[in-house]
Amino acid sequence: MKNIIKTIAAVSLGASLLSAPAFAQADQEPVTSIQQLLDRVRADSRSAAAENQRRIEEFRANRNQQAARLRQAQNELASLEAEGQRLVAEFEANTVEIDQLAQDLREAQGSFGELFGAARQSAGEFGAIIDSSLVSAQYSGRAEPLLELANTRTLPSRRELDAIWQNMITEMEGQAEVSTFSRRVLGLNDGNPVDVTRVGTFLAIADDGGPVFLNWSADENSRTANFSLVALERQPPGSIMGAASSLLRAAPGEIVAGPVDPSRGALLRIYREVPNLQERFNQGGIVAQIIAGLFIFSAVFGLFRLIMLLLTTSAINAQKRRSTASKSNPLGRVMLAYEEVKDRPFETIELKVDEAILRETPKLEFGLNFLKLAAGVAPLLGLLGTVTGMIRTFTQITLFGTGDPQIMAGGISEALVTTVSGLIAAIPLLFIHSFAASFARGAQQALEEQAAGIIARHAEENAS
Repeated sequence: MKNIIKTIAAVSLGASLLSAPAFAQADQEPVTSIQQLLDRVRADSRSAAAENQRRIEEFRANRNQQAARLRQAQNELASLEAEGQRLVAEFEANTVEIDQLAQDLREAQGSFGELFGAARQSAGEFGAIIDSSLVSAQYSGRAEPLLELANTRTLPSRRELDAIWQNMITEMEGQAEVSTFSRRVLGLNDGNPVDVTRVGTFLAIADDGGPVFLNWSADENSRTANFSLVALERQPPGSIMGAASSLLRAAPGEIVAGPVDPSRGALLRIYREVPNLQERFNQGGIVAQIIAGLFIFSAVFGLFRLIMLLLTTSAINAQKRRSTASKSNPLGRVMLAYEEVKDRPFETIELKVDEAILRETPKLEFGLNFLKLAAGVAPLLGLLGTVTGMIRTFTQITLFGTGDPQIMAGGISEALVTTVSGLIAAIPLLFIHSFAASFARGAQQALEEQAAGIIARHAEENAS
């Protein structure tokens, strides 16, 4: 009996779970007997059957509605297909009529057709030249009439034909002008107009607190935004910039030496590919970085030693003028060593003074060997970079051949940059070592001279 009750409860629970999303009510009271459970299951079953029947009827109604929509769409498709066939027939008829009219036009033009064809060709070629000319940056819209004439199929008018030679004359006059005008330049003055000096059709220079070389923009989006001129990504070197400054500061009618790019911008754009100092250093790779680190550390250490030796030499010179010995300088410590043993035999005094000088010598020569070593190691590191760069170059030649020199440029650049870096590091380190060694020898010689004088005075005093 217990198993039957458990089975009925499980079945009713499963049925209530299946229908719970649609029919369960949160406020139903829990059942207290088997009969109430069965009654509730029957009631839920009837409700589920009614809901299923409602859904079936709704589906059937929607099916009929979808069928009506399908028939409507099919009717519209047939109507559109008929309209498309009509338009195709009309297009073919219009094509035939256009061909006939074109034939009539060619017959009406006669010998003028070839003449005006040559005029349209000239207009198109010269319009392209004007469109890329720097003069168009000052006088915008000059090329539009010529380009329209090149694309027209009708006979040109007298005014359109005159526009060809008139624009030619304007272009020739513009080639000989040095003119200043105001224009917006992409990348300068937050898009506000700046003064632009045009040197014929060769180059344009903006005055933005200094000379800025410009390039004629071939980007249609830039021209649409009224940015026909664009600042070069990388400016030329200082000598050319100085000549450009002289040109910008020149008075009207004054003759000055200024830059001219006969290639009309091609040479100036080459500077975009020329690496700067940082880029050249990066081409040296890890070897160049090691050389730079060695140079910085050695140079700082060498300058520190130079300063200390200068201070030591000054302290020794100051001690020479004083009779009272001081522990703050090497000569004072040598004099104190003499004072401690001046009552002893002459040989003992001489040995003690020599010992004091020997104690001071390592302090004076501290770091000199390291500077000498760094000055010798830097070129060797540069040679190491040269070898690794050439290995990389030969590897690329093996893989890709010698057809493209740019493939080998990376390895060659690494080889040359590391060699230059090693030499640049070695030369100043050699100078620093030389000066430091000279100061150290000078200080050591001063100690020896003063010690010899002290011993000589001591011998004279004892002899008397």
